[in-house]
Amino acid sequence: MLFKDVIELISVTTSQNELGDDIENKTYKQVFANKKSIHANEFYQAQATGIKPSFMFEISSIDYSYEELLRYDSKEFTIVRTYDKGEKIELICEGSVI
Repeated sequence: MLFKDVIELISVTTSQNELGDDIENKTYKQVFANKKSIHANEFYQAQATGIKPSFMFEISSIDYSYEELLRYDSKEFTIVRTYDKGEKIELICEGSVI
């Protein structure tokens, strides 16, 4: 299957400046993905626990390194759940962070 969308997985690290203030550093990694619909059953189960899933993306498992954020269409989203399907992994995303 060919991937037709492009997303950026975001790694977040924290460092301190010379004053001891925490500085958040983001690293972006561009990967190919397929945007998929959230299944109705999964949507309602997530809503019952207070999660509001917005998108699901399927990517190659080898591209995923436990990032907690992704950017799609110039907006950042939180990855709330993953589903490993062997060579592929589904990333369930919630609402806009920015």
